[in-house]
Amino acid sequence: MKLLFLLLFSIAAIAPSATAAPPPPDKQPVAVVLHGLGLGKWAMKRVAGTLEKEGYRTINLSYDSLHVPLEELVKTWLPEQLKAHNIGLEESSPPLNFVTHSMGGIVLRGWLAAQPIMPPSLHRVVMFAPPNQGSALVDRIGTWKAFKISTGVNGGRLSTAADSYPRQLGPWPDGPDLGIITGDRPINPLLAHWTGGPGDGKVRVSETKIDGMIDHIVMPYSHTWIQYRRKPIAQVIAFLRDGKFTHCIAEEVDAVATPRSPPRSARPRSEGE
Repeated sequence: MKLLFLLLFSIAAIAPSATAAPPPPDKQPVAVVLHGLGLGKWAMKRVAGTLEKEGYRTINLSYDSLHVPLEELVKTWLPEQLKAHNIGLEESSPPLNFVTHSMGGIVLRGWLAAQPIMPPSLHRVVMFAPPNQGSALVDRIGTWKAFKISTGVNGGRLSTAADSYPRQLGPWPDGPDLGIITGDRPINPLLAHWTGGPGDGKVRVSETKIDGMIDHIVMPYSHTWIQYRRKPIAQVIAFLRDGKFTHCIAEEVDAVATPRSPPRSARPRSEGE
Protein backbone atom coordinates (compact mmCIF):
# COMPACT_ATOMS: atom_id res chain seq x y z
CA MET A 1 0.00 0.00 0.00
CA LYS A 2 2.84 2.35 0.90
CA LEU A 3 4.54 1.55 -2.40
CA LEU A 4 1.33 2.33 -4.32
CA PHE A 5 0.99 5.69 -2.54
CA LEU A 6 4.55 6.66 -3.41
CA LEU A 7 3.96 5.67 -7.04
CA LEU A 8 0.82 7.79 -7.32
CA PHE A 9 2.56 10.73 -5.63
CA SER A 10 5.44 10.53 -8.10
CA ILE A 11 3.10 10.48 -11.10
CA ALA A 12 1.19 13.51 -9.77
CA ALA A 13 4.42 15.41 -9.25
CA ILE A 14 5.61 15.01 -12.84
CA ALA A 15 2.23 15.19 -14.59
CA PRO A 16 1.59 18.43 -16.54
CA SER A 17 -0.84 20.89 -15.01
CA ALA A 18 -4.39 20.84 -16.39
CA THR A 19 -4.42 24.64 -16.45
CA ALA A 20 -2.64 26.21 -19.40
CA ALA A 21 0.10 28.60 -18.42
CA PRO A 22 -0.54 32.25 -19.31
CA PRO A 23 1.42 33.63 -22.25
CA PRO A 24 4.68 35.42 -21.43
CA PRO A 25 4.41 39.24 -21.20
CA ASP A 26 5.96 39.74 -24.63
CA LYS A 27 3.20 37.58 -26.20
CA GLN A 28 0.20 38.62 -24.10
CA PRO A 29 -2.53 40.25 -26.24
CA VAL A 30 -3.13 43.92 -25.49
CA ALA A 31 -6.45 45.75 -25.08
CA VAL A 32 -6.51 49.55 -25.02
CA VAL A 33 -9.73 51.04 -23.63
CA LEU A 34 -10.98 54.54 -24.53
CA HIS A 35 -13.94 56.26 -22.84
CA GLY A 36 -16.36 58.72 -24.38
CA LEU A 37 -17.06 62.45 -24.23
CA GLY A 38 -17.27 63.96 -20.76
CA LEU A 39 -16.39 60.73 -18.98
CA GLY A 40 -13.21 59.19 -17.57
CA LYS A 41 -11.58 55.80 -17.32
CA TRP A 42 -13.90 55.00 -14.41
CA ALA A 43 -16.69 54.65 -17.00
CA MET A 44 -14.79 51.76 -18.63
CA LYS A 45 -13.69 50.09 -15.39
CA ARG A 46 -15.96 47.05 -15.74
CA VAL A 47 -14.91 46.50 -19.36
CA ALA A 48 -11.25 46.78 -18.41
CA GLY A 49 -11.61 44.43 -15.46
CA THR A 50 -13.30 41.79 -17.59
CA LEU A 51 -10.60 42.04 -20.26
CA GLU A 52 -7.92 41.53 -17.61
CA LYS A 53 -9.69 38.40 -16.35
CA GLU A 54 -9.77 37.13 -19.93
CA GLY A 55 -6.00 37.36 -20.16
CA TYR A 56 -5.47 40.67 -21.92
CA ARG A 57 -2.86 43.18 -20.88
CA THR A 58 -5.36 45.99 -20.44
CA ILE A 59 -4.62 49.72 -20.57
CA ASN A 60 -7.60 51.84 -19.53
CA LEU A 61 -6.77 55.39 -20.63
CA SER A 62 -8.27 58.69 -19.52
CA TYR A 63 -8.16 61.97 -21.44
CA ASP A 64 -9.55 65.49 -21.19
CA SER A 65 -12.32 65.19 -23.75
CA LEU A 66 -13.85 68.58 -22.90
CA HIS A 67 -10.79 70.78 -23.30
CA VAL A 68 -8.37 69.02 -25.66
CA PRO A 69 -9.40 69.20 -29.35
CA LEU A 70 -9.83 66.00 -31.31
CA GLU A 71 -6.88 66.83 -33.53
CA GLU A 72 -4.54 67.04 -30.55
CA LEU A 73 -5.91 63.84 -29.03
CA VAL A 74 -5.31 62.07 -32.33
CA LYS A 75 -1.90 63.46 -33.28
CA THR A 76 -0.27 63.88 -29.88
CA TRP A 77 -2.07 62.37 -26.92
CA LEU A 78 -2.86 58.85 -28.18
CA PRO A 79 0.57 58.22 -29.81
CA GLU A 80 2.27 59.38 -26.61
CA GLN A 81 0.11 57.07 -24.52
CA LEU A 82 0.86 54.06 -26.70
CA LYS A 83 4.57 54.81 -26.45
CA ALA A 84 4.42 55.38 -22.68
CA HIS A 85 2.77 51.99 -22.17
CA ASN A 86 5.25 50.20 -24.46
CA ILE A 87 2.59 49.13 -26.92
CA GLY A 88 4.24 47.82 -30.08
CA LEU A 89 2.75 48.38 -33.51
CA GLU A 90 5.03 46.03 -35.46
CA GLU A 91 4.12 42.63 -36.90
CA SER A 92 6.20 40.95 -34.21
CA SER A 93 4.37 42.78 -31.39
CA PRO A 94 1.57 41.14 -29.37
CA PRO A 95 -1.89 41.47 -30.96
CA LEU A 96 -3.30 44.93 -30.26
CA ASN A 97 -7.02 45.45 -29.68
CA PHE A 98 -9.10 48.53 -28.84
CA VAL A 99 -12.42 48.83 -27.02
CA THR A 100 -13.98 52.28 -27.25
CA HIS A 101 -17.12 54.10 -26.16
CA SER A 102 -18.80 56.92 -28.10
CA MET A 103 -16.23 59.62 -29.00
CA GLY A 104 -13.42 57.27 -28.01
CA GLY A 105 -14.12 55.46 -31.27
CA ILE A 106 -13.76 58.70 -33.21
CA VAL A 107 -10.41 59.37 -31.53
CA LEU A 108 -9.24 55.92 -32.64
CA ARG A 109 -10.49 56.45 -36.20
CA GLY A 110 -8.71 59.80 -36.36
CA TRP A 111 -5.45 58.21 -35.21
CA LEU A 112 -5.74 55.42 -37.77
CA ALA A 113 -6.52 57.89 -40.55
CA ALA A 114 -3.28 59.69 -39.75
CA GLN A 115 -1.13 56.57 -40.01
CA PRO A 116 0.99 56.25 -43.17
CA ILE A 117 0.49 52.46 -42.97
CA MET A 118 -1.89 50.38 -40.89
CA PRO A 119 -0.15 49.18 -37.70
CA PRO A 120 0.52 45.47 -38.38
CA SER A 121 -0.15 44.46 -34.77
CA LEU A 122 -3.67 45.96 -34.76
CA HIS A 123 -5.98 42.97 -34.57
CA ARG A 124 -9.57 43.76 -33.58
CA VAL A 125 -11.65 46.74 -32.44
CA VAL A 126 -15.00 46.92 -30.67
CA MET A 127 -16.84 50.25 -30.51
CA PHE A 128 -19.72 51.01 -28.17
CA ALA A 129 -22.21 53.52 -29.63
CA PRO A 130 -19.80 55.47 -31.87
CA PRO A 131 -21.15 58.51 -33.74
CA ASN A 132 -19.43 57.33 -36.91
CA GLN A 133 -21.77 59.40 -39.08
CA GLY A 134 -22.10 62.15 -36.51
CA SER A 135 -25.18 62.64 -34.35
CA ALA A 136 -28.49 64.22 -35.30
CA LEU A 137 -28.82 65.35 -31.69
CA VAL A 138 -25.83 67.64 -32.23
CA ASP A 139 -27.56 68.99 -35.33
CA ARG A 140 -30.56 69.86 -33.17
CA ILE A 141 -29.02 71.29 -30.00
CA GLY A 142 -25.35 71.85 -30.88
CA THR A 143 -25.71 75.64 -30.80
CA TRP A 144 -27.32 75.72 -27.37
CA LYS A 145 -25.22 77.29 -24.62
CA ALA A 146 -25.89 74.45 -22.18
CA PHE A 147 -24.76 71.92 -24.79
CA LYS A 148 -21.54 73.81 -25.49
CA ILE A 149 -20.73 74.07 -21.77
CA SER A 150 -21.41 70.37 -21.09
CA THR A 151 -19.60 68.99 -24.15
CA GLY A 152 -16.65 71.38 -24.38
CA VAL A 153 -14.54 71.90 -27.49
CA ASN A 154 -15.47 68.61 -29.16
CA GLY A 155 -19.23 68.17 -28.78
CA GLY A 156 -20.13 70.48 -31.64
CA ARG A 157 -17.65 68.66 -33.91
CA LEU A 158 -19.82 65.53 -33.91
CA SER A 159 -22.74 66.65 -36.08
CA THR A 160 -23.94 64.88 -39.21
CA ALA A 161 -22.77 67.74 -41.47
CA ALA A 162 -20.52 66.73 -44.34
CA ASP A 163 -17.64 68.72 -42.85
CA SER A 164 -17.99 67.33 -39.30
CA TYR A 165 -14.99 65.56 -37.84
CA PRO A 166 -16.25 61.95 -38.08
CA ARG A 167 -17.58 62.46 -41.61
CA GLN A 168 -14.10 63.46 -42.76
CA LEU A 169 -12.46 60.20 -41.70
CA GLY A 170 -13.66 57.88 -44.47
CA PRO A 171 -14.46 54.16 -44.26
CA TRP A 172 -12.93 51.71 -41.84
CA PRO A 173 -9.48 50.72 -43.17
CA ASP A 174 -8.50 47.29 -44.42
CA GLY A 175 -6.74 45.11 -41.88
CA PRO A 176 -8.18 45.18 -38.35
CA ASP A 177 -11.62 43.67 -37.75
CA LEU A 178 -14.28 46.10 -36.47
CA GLY A 179 -17.41 45.21 -34.51
CA ILE A 180 -19.94 47.79 -33.31
CA ILE A 181 -22.36 47.51 -30.38
CA THR A 182 -25.15 50.06 -30.07
CA GLY A 183 -28.35 50.52 -28.09
CA ASP A 184 -31.99 51.28 -28.85
CA ARG A 185 -33.44 52.01 -25.39
CA PRO A 186 -33.03 55.75 -24.68
CA ILE A 187 -33.64 56.98 -21.14
CA ASN A 188 -34.77 60.48 -22.10
CA PRO A 189 -37.77 60.38 -24.50
CA LEU A 190 -37.20 63.99 -25.52
CA LEU A 191 -33.65 63.29 -26.68
CA ALA A 192 -34.94 60.21 -28.48
CA HIS A 193 -37.51 62.35 -30.29
CA TRP A 194 -34.89 64.88 -31.30
CA THR A 195 -32.51 62.30 -32.70
CA GLY A 196 -35.28 60.63 -34.70
CA GLY A 197 -35.34 56.97 -35.67
CA PRO A 198 -34.19 54.04 -33.54
CA GLY A 199 -31.28 54.90 -31.29
CA ASP A 200 -29.88 55.13 -27.79
CA GLY A 201 -31.00 58.71 -27.13
CA LYS A 202 -27.80 60.35 -28.37
CA VAL A 203 -26.80 58.42 -31.49
CA ARG A 204 -29.13 56.74 -33.95
CA VAL A 205 -28.47 53.11 -34.81
CA SER A 206 -27.79 54.06 -38.42
CA GLU A 207 -25.27 56.69 -37.33
CA THR A 208 -23.08 54.10 -35.62
CA LYS A 209 -22.48 52.12 -38.81
CA ILE A 210 -19.51 52.50 -41.11
CA ASP A 211 -18.41 50.89 -44.35
CA GLY A 212 -15.86 48.18 -43.68
CA MET A 213 -17.20 46.96 -40.34
CA ILE A 214 -17.33 43.19 -39.87
CA ASP A 215 -20.29 42.94 -37.50
CA HIS A 216 -22.94 45.12 -35.85
CA ILE A 217 -25.31 44.36 -33.00
CA VAL A 218 -28.16 46.32 -31.38
CA MET A 219 -28.93 45.75 -27.71
CA PRO A 220 -31.64 47.14 -25.39
CA TYR A 221 -29.58 49.77 -23.56
CA SER A 222 -29.07 53.53 -23.55
CA HIS A 223 -26.01 55.45 -24.68
CA THR A 224 -24.15 56.48 -21.57
CA TRP A 225 -23.97 53.14 -19.77
CA ILE A 226 -24.18 50.47 -22.45
CA GLN A 227 -20.48 49.81 -21.90
CA TYR A 228 -21.13 49.06 -18.22
CA ARG A 229 -23.70 46.31 -18.81
CA ARG A 230 -22.64 42.69 -18.54
CA LYS A 231 -24.29 41.40 -21.72
CA PRO A 232 -22.66 43.99 -24.02
CA ILE A 233 -19.32 43.30 -22.32
CA ALA A 234 -19.80 39.60 -23.05
CA GLN A 235 -20.25 40.56 -26.71
CA VAL A 236 -16.91 42.41 -26.59
CA ILE A 237 -15.16 39.27 -25.36
CA ALA A 238 -16.87 37.18 -28.07
CA PHE A 239 -15.80 39.54 -30.85
CA LEU A 240 -12.21 39.86 -29.71
CA ARG A 241 -12.02 36.08 -29.49
CA ASP A 242 -13.98 35.03 -32.59
CA GLY A 243 -14.26 38.08 -34.83
CA LYS A 244 -18.07 38.09 -34.55
CA PHE A 245 -20.84 38.75 -32.05
CA THR A 246 -23.30 36.20 -30.70
CA HIS A 247 -26.53 37.50 -32.15
CA CYS A 248 -29.11 36.64 -29.50
CA ILE A 249 -30.39 40.25 -29.68
CA ALA A 250 -29.14 41.54 -32.95
CA GLU A 251 -29.62 43.64 -36.02
CA GLU A 252 -28.16 42.14 -39.17
CA VAL A 253 -25.59 44.16 -41.07
CA ASP A 254 -27.55 45.70 -43.93
CA ALA A 255 -27.16 47.96 -46.93
CA VAL A 256 -26.52 51.05 -44.78
CA ALA A 257 -22.92 49.85 -44.52
CA THR A 258 -21.05 47.45 -46.74
CA PRO A 259 -19.20 44.82 -44.68
CA ARG A 260 -15.89 43.37 -45.73
CA SER A 261 -15.15 39.71 -46.12
CA PRO A 262 -15.46 37.44 -43.04
CA PRO A 263 -12.95 37.94 -40.21
CA ARG A 264 -9.39 37.00 -41.05
CA SER A 265 -8.21 33.87 -39.35
CA ALA A 266 -4.65 33.69 -40.62
CA ARG A 267 -3.19 35.64 -37.71
CA PRO A 268 -2.56 33.28 -34.78
CA ARG A 269 -3.86 34.27 -31.39
CA SER A 270 -2.21 33.64 -28.05
CA GLU A 271 -3.83 31.70 -25.22
CA GLY A 272 -5.33 34.76 -23.57
CA GLU A 273 -7.03 36.12 -26.70
